[in-house]
Amino acid sequence: MAAKSEATAALKRHQTGSEFSRDVAALPRASVLVPLLLRDGELRVLMTLRSQQLRTNAGDVCFPGGKSDPGDEDEVATALREAEEEIGLPAEQVEVVCRLYPIISKGGLLVTPVVGFIDESFRPSPNPSEVSAVFTVPLDFFARRKHHTGFPGPHHHFHYRDPESGRRFQIWGLTATVAVLVTVLALEKNPEFDIGFDFRDPSSFFQQRLNRRISKL
Repeated sequence: MAAKSEATAALKRHQTGSEFSRDVAALPRASVLVPLLLRDGELRVLMTLRSQQLRTNAGDVCFPGGKSDPGDEDEVATALREAEEEIGLPAEQVEVVCRLYPIISKGGLLVTPVVGFIDESFRPSPNPSEVSAVFTVPLDFFARRKHHTGFPGPHHHFHYRDPESGRRFQIWGLTATVAVLVTVLALEKNPEFDIGFDFRDPSSFFQQRLNRRISKL
């Protein structure tokens, strides 16, 4: 359990409130849940494959999540609601750790990652209209150069072969960015490739990145 407690403490040091929201009030909001779990002493992260039936980003690997609803209290509520709708994960089974720095998606959504721990015994019940596969990846996978085929800086691309199913998944875009961010913060170390920021103080990097994207909208 040391790995879980250490990762929780490390992630909580980067809890983000509303300081990133001043210049983005008009942007549509979304949240993703980054579900971490401990299996055989190893930190892993649960990911999903979007259904081919979806109109946008069909067949992409992502985290459970989606747009905010008017009834959602905050970003955490959005992430938990979407995770229950997509993979049958009850909100009460998520130990929420923190909210991280929001990122503007290529579609103009302000996406807030919400990190939480789930029990290793959780068995997903995916909604077939939204999710075609659910799998887990070792967290330190996203710190290894041999798995990384992206460009220097914030552009990441990973290829993962799930040993349980034998399927191969491409992880890229915003999902890969969030996976790398959670990895470096939880493990408190820079990966074996350039990410463009220091894990000890990533806030200025993400604020500047947010400002650049806002200026282009």
